[in-house]
Amino acid sequence: MAGTDGEPKLIASNRRARHEYELLERVEAGIVLVGPEVKSLRDGKASLTDSYASFRRGEAWLHHLHISPYPQAARSNPDPKRDRKLLLHRREIARLEGRVSERGLTLVPLSLYFRDGRVKVELALARGRRTHDKREAIRERESDRELARATRRRGRSPS
Repeated sequence: MAGTDGEPKLIASNRRARHEYELLERVEAGIVLVGPEVKSLRDGKASLTDSYASFRRGEAWLHHLHISPYPQAARSNPDPKRDRKLLLHRREIARLEGRVSERGLTLVPLSLYFRDGRVKVELALARGRRTHDKREAIRERESDRELARATRRRGRSPS
C-alpha cells in the first residue's frame, strides 16, 4: 500500500494553482483532522479548489478545503468546508507570515497526500499571475510541446 513506506499517496491536487500563480517556494505541513475526515480522505473525497492558507494569532489555518462527509459516520461528520489548523514549526510560521504580509504573496495548497499514514498538505508561497503572464505561460508551454514533438519525429526518421 502506497503511503506507508515513505512513498506519498496522492489524495487531491490543485492543478489550477500552477496556472493561476507563480510558485516561489514549497513547504510541507501537517493538518489537524478528525476521524471521519481521514476516512473520507482515504476514499479520495477532497477538493482543493479555491482553498488558501492564512495566519491567525501565530497559527496557520487552511480555508475552503472541502472534505466530503463520510457516509458511515452519520452525525459525527464535521462541516465539510471548516477551517483546519496546519501543523508547522513556529519559526516556519513566522517566516512565512512575514513574507506573506510584506510582499503581497499568498499561501496556496498544491496537493494533499498521505505520507507514513499521516495526511500532509504541500503549500506554495505564490504570487498571482496577470492575464498576459498566463497567456505567455501557455504560449511557452505550447512551444515546448512543439519542440519536443519535432525532436521525437527527427529521432524516428531513418537517416
